[in-house]
Amino acid sequence: MSMMSDGGEGSKPYDYLLKFLLVGDSDVGKYEILHGLEDGSAESPFCVGSGHKTTTILLDGKRVKLQLWDTSGQGRFCTIIRSYSRGAQGILLVYDITNKWSFEGLDRWMKEIQEHAPGVPKVLIGNRLHLEFKRQVTQSQAEQYAFKNHMSLFEVSPLCDFNIIESFTELSRLALKRNGMERLWRANKVLSLQELCSRAIVASTTVYGIEHLPLPAPIKSHLKSYTIHTCATRLRQGIPITDRHKKKQLLIPGDNTTSCVNASTCAIC
Repeated sequence: MSMMSDGGEGSKPYDYLLKFLLVGDSDVGKYEILHGLEDGSAESPFCVGSGHKTTTILLDGKRVKLQLWDTSGQGRFCTIIRSYSRGAQGILLVYDITNKWSFEGLDRWMKEIQEHAPGVPKVLIGNRLHLEFKRQVTQSQAEQYAFKNHMSLFEVSPLCDFNIIESFTELSRLALKRNGMERLWRANKVLSLQELCSRAIVASTTVYGIEHLPLPAPIKSHLKSYTIHTCATRLRQGIPITDRHKKKQLLIPGDNTTSCVNASTCAIC
């Protein structure tokens, strides 16, 4: 299951631990995907043909450590795949865009997944995008298959380091949401650049001063709305706002009461 770091701050070098499986035919390049991970430590505790690497990604300000298990695509390893599916929070379903047989064989893997890991989030990976000139599976075909099976599609290239981390990040997001952890990391997510800029601007001017800033009209409108919404939220939550200079009765739009607002702090007056 998903794990949060316990103990004191810094007790673990990650906030969550997730186990992902890479499944697909034996020649689709699963090893290639894992081999290029810079901070990945390789382990193979069970047998040749299977093993895992670990890597850590940053998701909305949280460190997510991934155990990425490479299961062999050969039939004799089916029992291993079934064992590995226990406790897995996500599955990367891999095919080779230059090999139509690997794509046509996805149904067999989907059947295995539905039998041994029902409900586990999945992402479809089209590997070896750098061999586009040899493509046998169109992006449209893959998108239709992904849509039919409720998956996101990422065409990746380990050689160019393209879309690898992005696919891990998307699957991590789905896994955390499924395990009920979304409410915890959502509150700690990294603020957008727009949010940071809005905070900085409204903290140093008033709602009337915004009108005189050399900014496009849509941005001014957004800043005014942001200012009013922020102050209204603070007042409804009972956060006190003291006025060091003067006090003024302000009616917050949508509120039935008037509140005393600090002109310099709240940026409304």
